[in-house]
Amino acid sequence: MTDSIRVGQRGAVVSVNTAESKGVRKTPVPCISLIHDRGVDGDAHAGDWHRQVSLLAQESVDKMVAKGLDVTAGDFGENVTTRGLDLPALPVGTRLSVGKDVLLEISQIGKVCHTRCAIYYQAGDCVMPKEGVFAVVLGPGEIQAEDEIVITEIGDGTCDRVPQPERTESE
Repeated sequence: MTDSIRVGQRGAVVSVNTAESKGVRKTPVPCISLIHDRGVDGDAHAGDWHRQVSLLAQESVDKMVAKGLDVTAGDFGENVTTRGLDLPALPVGTRLSVGKDVLLEISQIGKVCHTRCAIYYQAGDCVMPKEGVFAVVLGPGEIQAEDEIVITEIGDGTCDRVPQPERTESE
């Protein structure tokens, strides 16, 4: 765990974004509604799995802009664009309070991209595989830009919503 991560540390929501299809840029909207153990209402990634909500730091987007890409919040397929938290450094299991009611638990850091999706071809690169994080919704509610994000608990590296690899008989 990084020494700079601590309970009570605060960040902010820069943008909230949705899309009806997977693998495309998400569109910024005024507010999103999060459903317990499902994700963002109306978003293609909502469902009964461990990657219900995606988060990416504006600082990561800014790195891509510095490389000359014309990108903004939502362009990497994230539901929530944040500022002020080192998202990839947060251990799995870390809990975040967002806005008035929402409680998220980090379930995955980064992801494997097996194919280059529309985001890669549209943006020219993708930071989600290394710097995006995913969460499950523990406490439902609505969030919008400028809502505060607070680390309420540091994770231990586990999230019970993450599927465990199947064991073979030889194990």
